[in-house]
Amino acid sequence: MDWSRRRHCAYGTATLCAPDERPAPFTLVLRDPAVLRRLVIEGNPLLLADAYVRGALDVEGDLYGALGLKCHFESISLSWRDRLLLLRDALRLPVHADAHSGPHRGFASRVARRFSHRHSRHSDCAAISFHYDVSNEFYGLWLDPERVYSCAYFEHPDDTLDSAQRNKLEHTCRKLRLQPGERLLDISCGWGALVCWAAREHGVLAHGITLSQRQLDYAQRRIRAEGLEDRVTVELCDYRDLTGKAVYDKVASIGMFEHVGLANLPAYYATVRRVLRPGGLFLNHGITHDEEGWKKTVGTEFINRYVFPDGELDCVSNIQLDMERAGFEIHDVEGLRPHYALTLRHWVARLEAARGAAVREVGEAVWRVWHLYMVACALEFEAGSIGVYQILTSSRQRGSWPVPHTRTDLYHGGRANILAAGNRAGHHDRADRCASRRNMRARRLTPL
Repeated sequence: MDWSRRRHCAYGTATLCAPDERPAPFTLVLRDPAVLRRLVIEGNPLLLADAYVRGALDVEGDLYGALGLKCHFESISLSWRDRLLLLRDALRLPVHADAHSGPHRGFASRVARRFSHRHSRHSDCAAISFHYDVSNEFYGLWLDPERVYSCAYFEHPDDTLDSAQRNKLEHTCRKLRLQPGERLLDISCGWGALVCWAAREHGVLAHGITLSQRQLDYAQRRIRAEGLEDRVTVELCDYRDLTGKAVYDKVASIGMFEHVGLANLPAYYATVRRVLRPGGLFLNHGITHDEEGWKKTVGTEFINRYVFPDGELDCVSNIQLDMERAGFEIHDVEGLRPHYALTLRHWVARLEAARGAAVREVGEAVWRVWHLYMVACALEFEAGSIGVYQILTSSRQRGSWPVPHTRTDLYHGGRANILAAGNRAGHHDRADRCASRRNMRARRLTPL
């Protein structure tokens, strides 16, 4: 699409509108001319993200539309004459003595110094804390009541986020073919959504690990509130410190391996294989890239600087190859890219609606980081630049096949059962919990 620019002043507000004079979908407000000056001289688009986080650049209107111009601007080719004229104009822009147009002070600048993709126990713990220990209350403003911080599972595009996240939990449990009394390990258990759901709805003995102290505190309170102390435990633990052999019948890793580091994936899979009993199922759910490896780009640098320090992605084919090299047999691969795009749009809408409360809780800069990050990710999922997959595997055993011949069992019962489970979760029905505790008494949960 061709766009014209309407300048309202030397610097300040620029409204982008279509040539047919339709109302502009958004207005760019530039509060610091030094941003434009550095952008022209250095040519680093990340300066725009830094400016947005600091409030030096704002978007009034459709942020999706503004970020959607990325490909258009990347395709622009200027002659040397136009480049020189643009540089001349940029050098004429005033620069305030106190202007700071680099990364936001006290936030991203510290991250760049602290993390270098070494993925030691200490650096991984610090990286997880940076992202997940922002504030439990902040996440509660825009996540669903179960606090599932990964893509939902939409049976229909118009499903609510709350129902789609319940679908996700149930779909995950069914894919693992959970049975009463089995031991489930949830690596990176977050705020306890999966371990509580699996214990309450499927009768398993669930154990979760996390590196986030705030998530651990919340999950422990939740377990007590739901009366699941005899079936669910959580602890602060690095996956490398898991002990024992063949301890668990099933293992789930939801949105975890992105934090492991590509070089550490063989050790990660080896750990999972060690703690998983022979023939047990392992569900690996994570985000992937459309290119091999984690190369330095504007997008990856923004994510590592502001959102996920030390996070790394790879293409799904390499992920599967690594799992097979680790001794896993792959039984099922499901792409969920459209589901994550929908999830992110729901999260963005909730975050925008709760802006006032969010800013009071974590400050304007953090709100802007999450806002920009989630809008950009929604567009990337929609475009196909990134994806998300559930990969169901088991430790390779000659002659064994630990899953049914078809997927029919995954969809038996459908929406009615999931809605009923959601109602039980929402109302914490005491009678159901007491009956379940009596049934589970014979196989009471022991420390793992």
